[in-house]
Amino acid sequence: MEKIKFETTINAPVEKVYSIMLADATYRQWTAEFNPSSFYEGKWETGEKMLFVGISKEGKKEGMVSRIKEVAANKYVGIEHLGILQDEKEVTSGPAVEDWAGAMEEYFFTATNGQTLLQVQMDANEDFKAYFESTWPKALNKLKQICESN
Repeated sequence: MEKIKFETTINAPVEKVYSIMLADATYRQWTAEFNPSSFYEGKWETGEKMLFVGISKEGKKEGMVSRIKEVAANKYVGIEHLGILQDEKEVTSGPAVEDWAGAMEEYFFTATNGQTLLQVQMDANEDFKAYFESTWPKALNKLKQICESN
């Protein structure tokens, strides 16, 4: 696994960016860049299980099974990916997940003169690195647009 990083500066206070990034309705908007049907099930609280979900062509939930490793409101969110949601079943062991189970995805929020520096750092394997490198900038740009227009 390799750590990859992305960042953007958003012309909005850190509290607003943090809230918009994680609120259900606006989360669905910016993560549509990854999957048009993206949403989550769970709570953004330390220790909580979180499912990052999209709907397959067959109409079934699929996505990631994760745990919120740590939350420091308006400063940091750490997510540990544990497995996948496949055919609406949680898979946390076996060949489908062994190459990346335990991967971390982290969000860092830094206030700077009324703006927010948002940094994303995540573990990626070769299979998904190019996808994330092309999609994260689009998702962050969408989040920036939402935060700056609300």
